Parts: sequence; C-alpha cells; structure tokens
Amino acid sequence: MSSVLLEKAQDGDQSAKEQMILDNSGLIWSIVRRFSGRGVEMDDLYQLGCLGFLKAIEGFDKSLGTQFSTYAVPKIAGEIRRFLRDDGTIKVSRTIKEQAARIKTARTRLCAERGREPSLGEIVAETGLSAEEIAVAETALTPACSLQRPVGEDGCSLEQMIPGVEIEESIIDAVMLQDAITTLDPRQQAVLDMRFFRGMTQDKTAYVLGVSQVQVSRIERKALERLRTMLTEM
Repeated sequence: MSSVLLEKAQDGDQSAKEQMILDNSGLIWSIVRRFSGRGVEMDDLYQLGCLGFLKAIEGFDKSLGTQFSTYAVPKIAGEIRRFLRDDGTIKVSRTIKEQAARIKTARTRLCAERGREPSLGEIVAETGLSAEEIAVAETALTPACSLQRPVGEDGCSLEQMIPGVEIEESIIDAVMLQDAITTLDPRQQAVLDMRFFRGMTQDKTAYVLGVSQVQVSRIERKALERLRTMLTEM
C-alpha cells in the first residue's frame, strides 16, 4: 500500500480514502465473510467494514512501525462486532472491557496533561497495550454509527464508497487468533505461549509451570478446543 496515499487520506483527501477502500476491498470482504449467517445482509456488513477501515485510517500511527493492515483488521472486525453486539448477537469479553477502561483512563489523563487528543503511539506507551489490542478495545464498547453517516467534509456517505473481491486471509487469521487467545484463562494462555510461540516441549512447559506433563497436555487440548470453537463462530 502506498504510504503517500495513506498520508493523503489521513489529511482528509476524500479521493485518497475512496482509492484506499477500493484497493483494500478484498481485505474488507474477507473479514465480512467471517460474520455471514448472523441475520444481517452482507452488503450492510461490508458498509460497516468500510466504516471500520476509515476509522483505521484516522487512528493509524505509522511511527509505531506496525503494518497498516495489521491495525486495520481489528478495526474492521470490531466495527462489525459492535453492530452485532448491539443487536444481541455478540458479547464483549471481560478482557476487552478491562483494556478499554485502561485506554479510556490513559486518554483522559493524556488529554488533561497535554491539552490535546493523544496519538496512538502515546496511548501505546501509556497503557503497554499493542496497537492491535487498542484497535480491538476501542471499537468494542462504543455505540454503533449510522451507515449513512457522512464521513468526509463534503458529506460523502459510506454508501457512495463501495467496491468488492478477496485477499490477505493470513493477516485476518493471525489477528482473529490473537483476539481469541486473550479470552482464555491465564494458565491456558501461558501453555499456548510456551508451546506454540516459544517452541517449548510439553515436558519443558510442565517444568516451568510446576505441573505434570499430563496436566500440560490436558490444558493445551482444552485451550485448542476452545479456540477452534471461537474461531469457527467469528
């Protein structure tokens, strides 16, 4: 993705925003399809995804070194989840609620200290959360916006900024997985971290946690079963 195009979009260039949505329509549709079968028209979900994408443009901070798409995915999914949550289809986890509270507290304090809205990078530094975690939490608890709400100074609505296709499933899977892992209990998270992200054997994991290899195997199996269930429902 062109950094110049992103800069123009962040500066309020409406044609740049439209071009970015067009260029990333495949990514948006890939996320939208995760939420099919929830009793909501796919076109409506796509418009919600576009709204989340536009919010990602507004909130992205390239100085963090995070890929824009990595930050945009939870924003897109979060906008859709929020709508479905308000509709009674999806519940927000306690972990995300706690993260959202931390972000709100940090934002309020930074605003008071600096007399302006803090940047994404400042909130990351203040809370210790990643840009992706902030993207998820910030969209989880705020009210859903109207699909017809103007998104530019010229009054252009989301319905006037629509394309279609598919791409970047690996990014979506990675972010969805990270989101799902945060809902596991601390012991399950620790086992998965050591087993799959640090490459430790079950014996070594058991030694570090002070439990038996059989217990590690049981914890791992239950955690993976829970993840499969959650990711299937996403």
